[in-house]
Amino acid sequence: MYVYILGGFLGSGKTTLLMKLASMYTKRGLKTALLVNESGEIGVDGATLKAEGYDAIELPDGCICCSLSGTLQSALQNIVEDIDPDIIIIEPTGLALPHKVKELVTSSGIETDGTYIIGITDVERFQILVSKKEEFIKKQMEAADFVLINKLDLAQPGQIDEIRGWFGKEFPSKEVFAISAKTGDNMDTIYGMMK
Repeated sequence: MYVYILGGFLGSGKTTLLMKLASMYTKRGLKTALLVNESGEIGVDGATLKAEGYDAIELPDGCICCSLSGTLQSALQNIVEDIDPDIIIIEPTGLALPHKVKELVTSSGIETDGTYIIGITDVERFQILVSKKEEFIKKQMEAADFVLINKLDLAQPGQIDEIRGWFGKEFPSKEVFAISAKTGDNMDTIYGMMK
């Protein structure tokens, strides 16, 4: 069983990516469970995913790397016992630190074949986020196994190169891919990398 954690700031496109990955795994015939951590009172993501027919567990009101850490570990154990999936995809809130979520997965007692973090940022808001929350963005991305620059379909000339340049400077060894989870641009490359 593989676990993927989608890490990125609010609005980066994590839920759209989650849906694409879940669909890809379903087509491969792999049983996939989704764990979504909503920070609002109404769990739109969880309801949407369940309506699409996915095994989706929702952890509302709180952050799974902080106040809901025990809840996350219990949910993971329940998922393994009840669903026995091949893949678990975790979508924390946009304010979570993915490496903390990975630590909780690792210490939860469930056996995995690997736990990976996919860092996600988006073309539209990258510069403003870096200008206002650069240290936080660095913390979110530092443990990512690879990074996706999402919303390629909305990129202006030069934007992707600018974002790649920032990642090249801050995290020179990280692989960075430009995609559009919405339109599917370059998603085949990502699908090919997934276990």
